[in-house]
Amino acid sequence: APQSGEICGILRQMLETFESNLSAAQKEELANQKAYEELKAAKEEEIAAGQAQADTKTGELADTDEKNAQAKVDVEDTKASLSADEQFLMMLKEKCAMTDKEWEERQ
Repeated sequence: APQSGEICGILRQMLETFESNLSAAQKEELANQKAYEELKAAKEEEIAAGQAQADTKTGELADTDEKNAQAKVDVEDTKASLSADEQFLMMLKEKCAMTDKEWEERQ
């Protein structure tokens, strides 16, 4: 009987150790799970912020491309207008020169 009492004592001690180890492992697992969930949430927020920034930049790029295209059209229009103005100026100078010449001849 004393031997079985020792065995029961050893088994009880083992049970307490196992239960204590199990409890510590479960607490650690809960803490690790919470840390993982917090990290996951933070990373998902970073991804969402990055996606929003990418969307904003894509919109800005489209606006800039549109403005650039309009500016190129404006440059072409301005060049055409300048060419027409230069032609008008040449004709005006010729007309003035002829008028000056006619005036000189009449004097």
